[in-house]
Amino acid sequence: MSQGYSPGVARVDELLAAARSRLTRLTASEAHRRAAAGALLVDVRTGEQRAADGAIPGALVIALNHLEWRLDPTSPHRVPEATGPDVEVVVCCDEGYCSSLAAARLQDLGLHRATDVIGGFRAWVAAGLPVEPGAQQRGELQRPVALDAVAGAVDDLDAGGGVAAAQFGDVGVVDNG
Repeated sequence: MSQGYSPGVARVDELLAAARSRLTRLTASEAHRRAAAGALLVDVRTGEQRAADGAIPGALVIALNHLEWRLDPTSPHRVPEATGPDVEVVVCCDEGYCSSLAAARLQDLGLHRATDVIGGFRAWVAAGLPVEPGAQQRGELQRPVALDAVAGAVDDLDAGGGVAAAQFGDVGVVDNG
């Protein structure tokens, strides 16, 4: 037992091992074949990860903090694809860790065919499977503007303390002095 842990309290590696012991995990190629055959492939990576690394074509994007509400067939907030407990759900995260925990939680909800992708999105890419370029790869996202640079630009626009406005791409700044 690690220092600071109480008896009966699981560590994350224990939770992960318990989750994976219940799953029939899929390789990226197997997940691709299952999705082509009708399985619901769910990408739980963050928007930042998808923007930087790309997206899986046809995958349903659901944030981890919404996963259970969107896929529970009894939830009023479910997605249309969450039709019942027999839906085959394949969860994909970046490296295959949080997707294992998420798939086990979906099984706890009664989605007995929930599983995940071994190695996650990184394994998907390594297997040469289809990927849509992310926004950063397409050159659509620029480097964020530092807030102090915005404040300095606003100060330069109106050093007299009145109303100043500045536009930085899609970000507008108004300083009422």
